[in-house]
Amino acid sequence: MSSAEPAAVPAPTDAALIAAWQGGDEPAAAELVRRHARALARFLVGVGAPEADVDDLVQETFIRAFRALGTFRGQCLFRTWLLTIGGNVVKDAHRRNRRRRVVPLPDDLRSSAGDPHEEAVAGEAEGRLAAGLERLPRMQREVFLLRVQQGLEYDDIAAALGTTPGAARVHYHHAVKRLKEYVK
Repeated sequence: MSSAEPAAVPAPTDAALIAAWQGGDEPAAAELVRRHARALARFLVGVGAPEADVDDLVQETFIRAFRALGTFRGQCLFRTWLLTIGGNVVKDAHRRNRRRRVVPLPDDLRSSAGDPHEEAVAGEAEGRLAAGLERLPRMQREVFLLRVQQGLEYDDIAAALGTTPGAARVHYHHAVKRLKEYVK
């Protein structure tokens, strides 16, 4: 008698989870949150959300997304659509707060061990990069973060930000050029 391993059941797609949630399946919504919350939080920090506010902003983003899910037509990935909503949530929060903030890098990018001189140099470079990100025009900063931090393709970035893939490429190119100057 041989005991064959049962075939792994593929994880449901985002589209399947959305349909299930719209049909009343609450665990489907929880799975969408589990699947996308971490990337959303990284993106929000990258576009200028204060780290102390990130959990609230992630929650507000998901609330807005679930309320507007009927308008999601699938022209882009669910995550791209969610990040777009998150960007709007941050803009709204900035308008409410009316003060500028530094864009800190996530803790997982910071080194906690090593040569003190290297750490000092890296800290200075991190500070210049954060300041450089803050100085970029909004569209360049968002395109840069969606491309570098989230790994999105230009077509998805364009769909998320309401521009063309060519314009997204140009914004990315200018962002990289400016950041290189700022970090020098």
